[in-house]
Amino acid sequence: MLFTRATEYALLALVIIAKENKPLGTDYLSKRLNISRSFLAKILQNLAKKKILVSYKGATGGFMLARPAHNISIKEITDAAEGRGVAIFDCAPDQACCPSNQGDFCTLWPFLNRLQTKVDTFLQELSLKDIME
Repeated sequence: MLFTRATEYALLALVIIAKENKPLGTDYLSKRLNISRSFLAKILQNLAKKKILVSYKGATGGFMLARPAHNISIKEITDAAEGRGVAIFDCAPDQACCPSNQGDFCTLWPFLNRLQTKVDTFLQELSLKDIME
């Protein structure tokens, strides 16, 4: 499983936002993390759309957590940052939807599907607070 830079940057920004507990702007965060302002802005907007962050406008505006860090799962963050669920393998989520029409004969799919379920459960149970400690 690979997290893209979007997930990495989302997690790094969320840890800073959670620790500072005040609205933080994209300029401040991008300079602090030494990453592209426009890329980070897109990520933060996605997190706000998914109600992980709240966006405040104005001179003292910025982003804050929408709820406490212990109530935000890593799965929620990765799904919002990536725009889809994080996949362990590049295969159909349902054996019947196999792109090569070999789902009924595939011996790997059941194993990989169980692995995906375990990873999804782990990411759902792990909170932002957990990675801050």
